[in-house]
Amino acid sequence: MSRRVDCDIAVVGGGPVGVVAALALRDAGFKVVLVERGAAPKPFDASRYDIRVYAIAPASARLLDQLGIWPEIAATRISPYARMQVWQRAAERGLSFDAADSGAGALGWIVEQGLILSAAWNQLGALPRHVGVEALALQLPDEDDRQGRASLQLSDGTELQARLIVAADGADSPLRERAGIAVTSWRYAQQAIVAQLLMSSAQAATAYQRFLPTGPLAFLPQADGRHSIVWSADSEAATALLALDDTSFARALAEASQYALGEVIEAGPRLAFPLRLLHAEDYHRPGLVLVGDAAHAIHPLAGQGANLGFADVAQLASTLSAAREAGRDWASSRTLASYTRARKAANLEMLALTDALYRGFGNSLPGLRQLLGIGLEAVNKVAPVKALLATQAQRGAG
Repeated sequence: MSRRVDCDIAVVGGGPVGVVAALALRDAGFKVVLVERGAAPKPFDASRYDIRVYAIAPASARLLDQLGIWPEIAATRISPYARMQVWQRAAERGLSFDAADSGAGALGWIVEQGLILSAAWNQLGALPRHVGVEALALQLPDEDDRQGRASLQLSDGTELQARLIVAADGADSPLRERAGIAVTSWRYAQQAIVAQLLMSSAQAATAYQRFLPTGPLAFLPQADGRHSIVWSADSEAATALLALDDTSFARALAEASQYALGEVIEAGPRLAFPLRLLHAEDYHRPGLVLVGDAAHAIHPLAGQGANLGFADVAQLASTLSAAREAGRDWASSRTLASYTRARKAANLEMLALTDALYRGFGNSLPGLRQLLGIGLEAVNKVAPVKALLATQAQRGAG
């Protein structure tokens, strides 16, 4: 026999964006329930380094700080970076960002995925949650039913009744599919190889990225002097790189970076995952709204995936709160359309930018690739343009 639970908002998805959404909406005064199909994350083990990391922009850090998450992260382990070097032909002639160009102390912070998850879940407190539970069926209210409630049937026998369901259930979102929201999507012929390693002569607090014909290679600084790499390579090249022994992989990595960070002293295990672009054609239906990867998935070359998701959360909490305070129906399609308009334009801009960079630098036409390389060098000489780009990179969730 099913058990009915009523709430204002049900957030489905216990990853970083989903948990942050649950916290932000709870702190905004809504009665929130969290649903996660997997297990709760284990306490963060500071004796190990996660292979997956996020580049957190200042605006995202401010959101996490407001929710009480950032202090635990900062007290555990965090790696600020104040400089970034981006190049295609030669490191010394590429584009260099410095936080000082925009009057900031840092361009961002590298934080491990497990640490963000652990710190966010620790802030849930008594927030009701259903963990290890699948969402089996979704029923949404009619468009003209102003006080209608969405219904979510869970595998533990619970029927959740909510004014609004927040789908934070990933790029393959079952809720998005059940709601009939179409997506524009394609897979890049690339895989992202991630690993932790120690370089011999990398500058402190500096992130590096080189655009190669087979895909971009990024080095993200860690607190202990190591770097996390994200090497996006054509599928054939990625397969070959994954098959190399550690010594051969270290040599290939140093050569690909033109020894800008020196030699590889130590390299950890490698993992790879396929890359794709995805964008939902709409971000809402009556009683349902999409956030994070459920709404958009992006190539990692700009390091903005998590920041876009946190920006969705900040906008959603602000939009719903403003509608409620103005005496309007905070769960109405009109309110959700306001959220969609605000986030869709920003997300599409970033998706278009990263896709254009991927296609431009990956283009086999030597003239185009050379022109883009020259463009990086030219921008590096124009201080106002550099300062503007640095500010954009820090904007994240703001």
